[in-house]
Amino acid sequence: MQAYDLKRERRDLYAPGREFAVVDVPEMAFLMVDGHGDPNTAPAYRAAVEALYTAAYAARAVAKAALGRVHVVAPLEGLWTAADLAVFRTRDKSAWNWTMMIAQPDWLTPEMVDEALTAARRKKGAPAALDLLRFERYAEDRSVQVLHVGPYDDEGPTLARLHDEYLPENGLVPTGRHHEIYLSDPRRIEPASRRTVLRQPVAPAA
Repeated sequence: MQAYDLKRERRDLYAPGREFAVVDVPEMAFLMVDGHGDPNTAPAYRAAVEALYTAAYAARAVAKAALGRVHVVAPLEGLWTAADLAVFRTRDKSAWNWTMMIAQPDWLTPEMVDEALTAARRKKGAPAALDLLRFERYAEDRSVQVLHVGPYDDEGPTLARLHDEYLPENGLVPTGRHHEIYLSDPRRIEPASRRTVLRQPVAPAA
């Protein structure tokens, strides 16, 4: 039996090209943790990511035992916002608010997540941030996305083109939180080769 792989099944959402494209993003289920600050230095960020992966693998084990269904743990994603959106272009990371998350298959229920979290908390060295985690559905609807290849800190020019050129030229305005999907493992992939989906929910301009 082949494991369900969200990246393979939804290539429209997880394998975009390097030109801006409009997509319709359905409501999806996620494990989520909220936080604030520079992801490179904030202890809360590292704790959130550790808790998410711990919970995601525990949920996969519960789903396999309960339903006999196996899935590949989806990539880490992040929703980002700030009082002044210009900080994303200037990379003032201390001003960033974030929600880190990992998508879950539709067959995973809240009861299964509760069971997975209970099992994860029993293990020695369980991340304390598991208590901050929630299971929630999130919808973006119409969005513009593009694939960024390279260091995270090189995203600024692409985001500037999106907001200053592509959206105005196409009669669109941003409506939701800036969304990033980290297709590459930063522990194994050099910065120049990292692949990141940049996504922005949009609506027609008034």
